[in-house]
Amino acid sequence: MKLLNYTTTYFAVILVFLLAFWALIFYFEILDEIYDSMDDGLDNQKMLIIRKARQEPSILEKSAFEDGNYIITPTTPELSKDYTDAYRDTLMFMENESEYEPVRLLESVFQQDDSFYKIKVVTSMVEEDDLQKELFFSLLWLYLGLVLTIVLLNSFFQQKAWKPFYKLLRRLENFSIEKDDKIKFEKTNIEEFQLLNKRVDRLLKKSVESYKSQKEFIENASHELQTPLAISINKLELMAENADLPPKQMEELGAVLQSLEKLTRLNRSLLLLSRIENRQFAETEKIDWNALVKQIIAEFEDFVVHRDVKIILSEEESNEHSGNKDLAGILISNLLKNAILHSHSGSAVEVNISSGKIEFKNPGTKALVTSRIFSRFKGAEKADSTGLGLAISKAIADKMNLELSYTYTSQKHVFTIKFQSS
Repeated sequence: MKLLNYTTTYFAVILVFLLAFWALIFYFEILDEIYDSMDDGLDNQKMLIIRKARQEPSILEKSAFEDGNYIITPTTPELSKDYTDAYRDTLMFMENESEYEPVRLLESVFQQDDSFYKIKVVTSMVEEDDLQKELFFSLLWLYLGLVLTIVLLNSFFQQKAWKPFYKLLRRLENFSIEKDDKIKFEKTNIEEFQLLNKRVDRLLKKSVESYKSQKEFIENASHELQTPLAISINKLELMAENADLPPKQMEELGAVLQSLEKLTRLNRSLLLLSRIENRQFAETEKIDWNALVKQIIAEFEDFVVHRDVKIILSEEESNEHSGNKDLAGILISNLLKNAILHSHSGSAVEVNISSGKIEFKNPGTKALVTSRIFSRFKGAEKADSTGLGLAISKAIADKMNLELSYTYTSQKHVFTIKFQSS
């Protein structure tokens, strides 16, 4: 969930309960005011009736509601003692409506001369009942309208406030350290975003500087190592050709030459791996993978003859995908060379090109450890291997958004390049 949606949802939930709480308080306060007003009216009517009874004693005999809104009945002094006025809601049959309607009733006692009387005064609650309904629905719509309006306005202003942040995120997603792109920061009056922009700008500058320094160091170190290695190999080769050395010393000299040549290949492989991981192969083009595989196989013709291995190529469909052609050539070369090197004399290496994938198969007696197959320096103990071929292949596949996998099927090692569907 986005931070904007999280804060808006959190705020909306609090707002719903908070407004509901205050709406209920307001509703019951209004109802209390309505009842207070009705009770005051009933109390006033009671006082007028008692005053009228002193002037016209005949109304003390009114014991039914047929011709008025009150009745008076005699009571005893004992019942009248400590009697307090009581207000309550009840129902009364209305002749004009021919049904029971809600009324508010006041019960009280009063004394006239030496007699005590109970008086009941009623007033209709029809209008008040309608008023309560109107009040309830008015508050309900007001509540819903307030919640919706506040949430929408809050979301609008939150989006406006967070706009610089999301723009920064999008620009960071498209940022490429290899291209040394400049990020344009959005102007904002929010201090936190201003601080974020400064910190991100500082971090990016440090990252670019570190990347450039690392790149230069690797290139310089590789170049500086390559020169003395080449000189040493040349001198040793001249020594081997011109010096009259015993066979044992010649063997030792050959071993030294072999080690130096392996070190040279290792230096080149590490430089290549570093360049791949640092994304220094940015150029892309449309690659005809079928033609590329055929080209690499032709280049390996002498090596295949030397190893006494046969290459069987089968094509089912053509594969054309965008990528860096140099890296694609290295990927195919490494996988093909790996299959040839690990095939015994007189065997065959199969290269199958089908829809969306290329497979390299070579015979083997047992499966390799899948978790370590693409690790660096796996197989470096062999004299003719740096142990970086498959690691470089995996790095190239990741760089080019390809899926490189290994399986062992029917006593064959199978390395598969799968193309992502575009």
